[in-house]
Amino acid sequence: MFKKVLIANRGEIALRIHRACREMGIKTVAVHSTTDHDAMHVRLADESVCIGPAPAKDSYLNKAAIIAAATITNADAIHPGYGFLSENADFAQMVEEHGIAFIGPSPDHIRMMGDKITAKQAAISVGIPCVPGSKGGIDTEEQALEEAARIGYPVLIKATAGGGGKGMKHAGNPEELKEAFRLARSEAKAAFGNPDVYMEKYLQKPRHIEMQVLADSHGNVVHLGERDCSLQRRHQKVLEEAPSPVLSPEARARIGKITSDAIKKLGYRNAGTIEFLYENGEFYFIEMNTRLQVEHPVTEAITGIDIVREQIRIAAGEELGYGQEQVRFQGHAIECRINAEDPQTFAPSPGKIGNYHAPGGLGVRVDSGLYTGYKVPPNYDSMVAKLIVYGTDRDECLRRAHRALGEFVIEGIKTTIPLHQRLVLAEDFIKGDYDIHWLEGYVEKQS
Repeated sequence: MFKKVLIANRGEIALRIHRACREMGIKTVAVHSTTDHDAMHVRLADESVCIGPAPAKDSYLNKAAIIAAATITNADAIHPGYGFLSENADFAQMVEEHGIAFIGPSPDHIRMMGDKITAKQAAISVGIPCVPGSKGGIDTEEQALEEAARIGYPVLIKATAGGGGKGMKHAGNPEELKEAFRLARSEAKAAFGNPDVYMEKYLQKPRHIEMQVLADSHGNVVHLGERDCSLQRRHQKVLEEAPSPVLSPEARARIGKITSDAIKKLGYRNAGTIEFLYENGEFYFIEMNTRLQVEHPVTEAITGIDIVREQIRIAAGEELGYGQEQVRFQGHAIECRINAEDPQTFAPSPGKIGNYHAPGGLGVRVDSGLYTGYKVPPNYDSMVAKLIVYGTDRDECLRRAHRALGEFVIEGIKTTIPLHQRLVLAEDFIKGDYDIHWLEGYVEKQS
């Protein structure tokens, strides 16, 4: 087992990884920008190294600085968390070339799944159902029009190197497609340095369902069930729950087996998530995330499996030690992403935290690096906390979420807590009657 792990991230996920390491008897190294010198994960780590100024490109995306920090502290592994360099194949390769273990999949698998076209081709090759679409990239407007005519409108133009909704445009007819094609390529170039796009059929009212998997280097694979991530705003997840209120045990078992079999055929190792659109009883592959997900705690809540701990064990060469039949799904869990944003306009709201009180009680977990007096910087993602609640069933979980949100105090900045308080009382959400477009309409009606 590793003796020392460098955590190449910040905020709540850096703290989450630190806690897993501490419980495993592993020392931790925190890296931080100049603006994060007083962050909670820096305070709690055994060692810390400043890797650059506030801009992420000069610190948390600085590969050389992170590897240098691992070298001078004699860290024998690096955990990338999520975001930043977590799905950067070149970084993973550099880490391994320096004789340091990368707590994640191989660079080849990160590279394969990092490009939406090669990811889709790989998915098809191992039997994962996919959304009808172009076989490869689309280079010209004429080609786009031909493909749309073949697939049938409406269609979605997507960046091959995309994520978070950037470089993604919808078109319902040829005239809309011409504009969508131009905008998608321009946006993809600006966001990812790569203008390449492809096309998929646009599903009308799908759910966003993702399957969590764990795979070791000895050929053992298990799935940990699904998460429903359909509550989204501008393609960004807002609230997640597990299990999905619309999946039957039979559908869960079916897509779980398809996913596990595919992961085994790929020879993948470590944690990963395959994301699907689900409509009319059918699953369609979107992408694979080759990293820890923000919403992993809801899966931990219903399975009792510490996913970060398993990532570390797998990277150290250990076997899972259990099979699919040993994975048990019990109860229901919901995660609310608390952002430092105005709950009405969603404008960023950085600043100094005044009074801070996290909710507690049975079935309540808060993942956050906040504390009274901490200054939320304007330089990074606005998520400042995750509230995870668990209940024996969905009704109890919803009641507990409502209670816990009412106890949550974060003063000094604006947060999205009021939005979540409304969501858990919304009739459609209580009934489980929502899709990936529902939240946009709900927010519009509330404003």
